[in-house]
Amino acid sequence: MLLLVQNADLYAPERIGPRDILIAAGRIVAIADRIDPAGLPAPCEVLDARGRFVVPGFVDSHVHVTGGGGEGGYRTRTPELVLSGALRAGVTTVVGVLGTDGVARSMEALVAKLYGLREEGISAYGYTGSYRVPLTTVTGDPVRDIMMIEPILGIGELAISDHRSSKPTDAELARIASEARLGGMLSGKAGVVNVHLGDAPAGFEPLERIVAPGDLPRTQFLPTHCNRNPIVLEQSVAWTLAGGYADYTTSTVPRFLEEGESSAAESFALCLSRKVPADRITWSSDGQGSLPSFDAAGKLSGLLVGTCASLLSALREAVKVRGIPLETALLPITANPAAALKLTRKGRIAPGMDGDLVVLDRDLKPVSVVARGRVMIRDGQELVSGTFENIDPLEAAP
Repeated sequence: MLLLVQNADLYAPERIGPRDILIAAGRIVAIADRIDPAGLPAPCEVLDARGRFVVPGFVDSHVHVTGGGGEGGYRTRTPELVLSGALRAGVTTVVGVLGTDGVARSMEALVAKLYGLREEGISAYGYTGSYRVPLTTVTGDPVRDIMMIEPILGIGELAISDHRSSKPTDAELARIASEARLGGMLSGKAGVVNVHLGDAPAGFEPLERIVAPGDLPRTQFLPTHCNRNPIVLEQSVAWTLAGGYADYTTSTVPRFLEEGESSAAESFALCLSRKVPADRITWSSDGQGSLPSFDAAGKLSGLLVGTCASLLSALREAVKVRGIPLETALLPITANPAAALKLTRKGRIAPGMDGDLVVLDRDLKPVSVVARGRVMIRDGQELVSGTFENIDPLEAAP
């Protein structure tokens, strides 16, 4: 079955204008001013996008797909991602991480969840490792994990400058980065290290020391949570001006913002004002991750959960509040993370790319979502749900 998206106001993410888009076997095969369904060689499903923006499916490059948290004990372990949690946010590609807990949250469970999300209809990848050194892996060797486990793109989420990290030495960080690089080279993958930056004043300093000798490029790292405080934000601007990527987290709470965190949209606007190239910035949701707050003694004082939908809030803020053009505001959740992670068929709308599309209304809210050429949400109605989302346990009981 072919899928024809008609009357799209197309952002690819650059502004293209009115176009029709033809998808076959999960890939975009043609984009034209007008494609007549009567002239196609096979039956065609039609999705009318008249009066709406059509943009690439969002790439959320940091999601705790198996759940996260646990900093306040076992009851504070957050739930895993369900399919609708991604689709309602326009996310058609997720990259899974373990995070704080690499013990009760295993790499085996993460890989299984990635395969499960793929079976349910979206694209899913992940990192090997967690906050701690030595790394949590499947095979016992991060290079082998990257090479031999297809969804694994690199190493992460490795914590530095954080009271929850294992305080890796510079030598350990350099070795981990080199192993990720080697695994990526041998497998044709990104081989990056996704680095969690905490609140400690050191911030980027360990990374700056690692890249100083010159043998490892800044693009070997994808540091995240770069908007968590003014010090880290300023360091991230310097990092990107020198050629690196910086990832800004979209999930937040008012208290974090009051304490000095900048929103992802505000951080992007700052970077643009400082002449940071727009293609060096990514956003991720930290979806299903815990949003913990700690008191002066370091004791957990509050806990909320991140969500993929925060990407939409950041997009709307960037366009409607910060005045960033839509084609630029889309970059951190489409083309940029796809390029940073070498997901060569993601993040853009062009012939040969995967058929991942989001139809946005003029308020930048998703009304239809297409993942790998399949309509998952049409005109606000969910056509596809996660395997267990609509099961009532009482009705299913014998």
